[in-house]
Amino acid sequence: MNKIKILWVDDEVDLLKPHILFLENKNYEVITSKSGQEALEELRRTQVDIVFLDENMPGISGLETLSEIKLIDSSLPVIMITKSEEEFIMEEAIGSKIADYLIKPVNPNQILLALKKSLDHSRLVSEKTTSNYQQEFRKIAMDMSMVNTYEEWEELYKKLIYWELQLEEIEDSGMFEILESQKVEANNQFGKFIDQNYADWFTDPGAPVMSHTLFKKWIAPEIKDQKTLLVVVDNLRYDQWYAFEETVGSFYKKNKEKSYCSILPTATQYARNAIFSGLTPLDMEKKYPDWWKNDTEEGGKNLYEDKFLEEQLRRLGCDIKWDYHKISSLKQGKHLSQNFKSQKDNDLTVIVYNFVDMLSHSKTEMEVIKELASNDKAYRSLTQSWFKNSPLLEIIQQAQAMGLKLIITTDHGTINVKSPSKVVGDRDTSLNLRYKTGRSLSYEEKDVMAAKDPKSIFLPSINVSSSFIFAKNDLFFAYPNNYNHYVSYYRNTYQHGGVSLEEMIVPFIVLSPK
Repeated sequence: MNKIKILWVDDEVDLLKPHILFLENKNYEVITSKSGQEALEELRRTQVDIVFLDENMPGISGLETLSEIKLIDSSLPVIMITKSEEEFIMEEAIGSKIADYLIKPVNPNQILLALKKSLDHSRLVSEKTTSNYQQEFRKIAMDMSMVNTYEEWEELYKKLIYWELQLEEIEDSGMFEILESQKVEANNQFGKFIDQNYADWFTDPGAPVMSHTLFKKWIAPEIKDQKTLLVVVDNLRYDQWYAFEETVGSFYKKNKEKSYCSILPTATQYARNAIFSGLTPLDMEKKYPDWWKNDTEEGGKNLYEDKFLEEQLRRLGCDIKWDYHKISSLKQGKHLSQNFKSQKDNDLTVIVYNFVDMLSHSKTEMEVIKELASNDKAYRSLTQSWFKNSPLLEIIQQAQAMGLKLIITTDHGTINVKSPSKVVGDRDTSLNLRYKTGRSLSYEEKDVMAAKDPKSIFLPSINVSSSFIFAKNDLFFAYPNNYNHYVSYYRNTYQHGGVSLEEMIVPFIVLSPK
């Protein structure tokens, strides 16, 4: 194994002999330079692993040398050593991305610790993360066998996301495969839990908050005391919220983080209409037949969200000034951002932002998006990149300056579908890949949650003999006709409408301006 090579730059390098001997005894190789200029010449001809750099030297200073080192190799770790504790020097050094900072006189153990932190950091973090997950694996497996409430599933799902993000950082493929198999098992168990409990939640006062109760129970109380911006980002999964939470955190501090349960089907026309109407799909069809459209009917399915919201606010006795905006393109987003000051007198401003939905759907259609969002890690990264450069972030910045409370939520999540499940239906069967509604559906019973009587889960029936089926885990429905082409086209795309942790357990975040 090659020795780690250190370049130590100090005009009083002769006084460092004991430190150098100490490091050499620990199997490090130390090269010395007496000036910044000499160090830069050394770096141009010698590959080193790390630099110890004295800040106060004759000739070019430590900070100037640091800038030149970063031009030669921007990734080379540099540990700054100085007699001075002046704040501006520390700020300059930290701003130039030093690996660590030591104040003279330094002792050998300090130096050793700094080396470990800088050079072995990723290895030590990797080992610690792997070890911690191995311990947690058994606990998660035990918890999974005993979970029997929505709140416990919420906690377990967040734990799985936490470990997914941790293991992703260290890129341990073996551990990641174990976690993936644990997520599959969790979704298998969650599917059984939903099958057994979901129908009861519509009449149980102790049921989890769901799409049709979200506004009344959680949003209405928040808008009573402060002007509020409510952002509903279509298709936003929990892990995607975590991807841009830090960016939002520059302007807002988080007061509450909760999750609610999206109704089935976890699809926009059902779940988002339910949020704004405060009604189940069955009740929407009964009370507002002109605004509700079933799957097989022509026309847009979410054209009346503002009307539904107006009716709900009236029912709840909320006498407030409000406005509603739906953003489905960059042009619309920019237009709202440029004119957002006009919302300043509203008690409630609602924005439905369709970006994530467009991204997941276009992933199916566009090869370039398939490449960019080939897995959950890439999907999160793409969401983060979009958010940082979106009009939505500009709007959130303006909302902070206007002192608005911020609520961020979604209507449902998505899941990356991996395996086909054969289904047969007549020509009036709905087209969604994660749920189907129609007559005489033929399917693999083990793969689905079936509602032979849609009214039992407060869904409308297209006709007397219609039923609903919802795909479990990461399955998607495929017809026997042209089966192989269909399967290869849709496999590894993001879909929604079915039963999974990713689609049903979704974020609800309340924030106040910093």
